[in-house]
Amino acid sequence: MADQTTDPALVTRIEASFAKQAMMTTLGARLVRVAPGEVEIAMPASPHLSQQHGFVHAGAVATIADSAAGYAGLTTMPAGNGILTAEFKINLLAPATGDELIAKGRVVKAGRTLTLAMAEVFAVTDGKPKLCAMLTATLMAIVAREGVSD
Repeated sequence: MADQTTDPALVTRIEASFAKQAMMTTLGARLVRVAPGEVEIAMPASPHLSQQHGFVHAGAVATIADSAAGYAGLTTMPAGNGILTAEFKINLLAPATGDELIAKGRVVKAGRTLTLAMAEVFAVTDGKPKLCAMLTATLMAIVAREGVSD
């Protein structure tokens, strides 16, 4: 899940927060990588997530992209802080189809209040990834607010 240089406490913190997201469970998404400023989320391309043409629905694609960008941002913040997406834009570049989708989130610029992050979503078929979506997000740090933390 993490490389040799990633603080195990950071990984544990992100895993614990991710586990609280019922939407990720509903989608069958799982956290596959955590590193400072980077997070990867995988989701099976299941028929129950499809739209009328059989592709994974854009809502599911956007959801894992938003979470990957958001958790990448959270890795740059002190423990106990929360993060919320203030805005995102997604470009759907190709049909999301295949065996699974991988959302790779990374921080572009971290700040005390606002952080800019992005995510690329790849549709993987027979181990071969194809870029199917790109998301940019503005994330807001939430400090000392009841109910909003890691």
